[in-house]
Amino acid sequence: MHLFMQTAASAEGSHFPYAFTLVYVVGFIAAVTIGSIAWYNSKRPAGWESKDRPDFVPKIEKEETPGVGEPKS
Repeated sequence: MHLFMQTAASAEGSHFPYAFTLVYVVGFIAAVTIGSIAWYNSKRPAGWESKDRPDFVPKIEKEETPGVGEPKS
């Protein structure tokens, strides 16, 4: 019990690390954005074939044989 009291007393003087929270929030937003773009550019799941692509999602053209042949300049 004494150990818990010491831990609680030492935590009163510390401050919350806002930089770490900012990194987590920005990372979450980036993950959702990149995941949404990847999902919209992937093959549509069953029931979503007739849905239109939103205007803000870029169209990514697929190569027939990626990584094979001469490099493009």
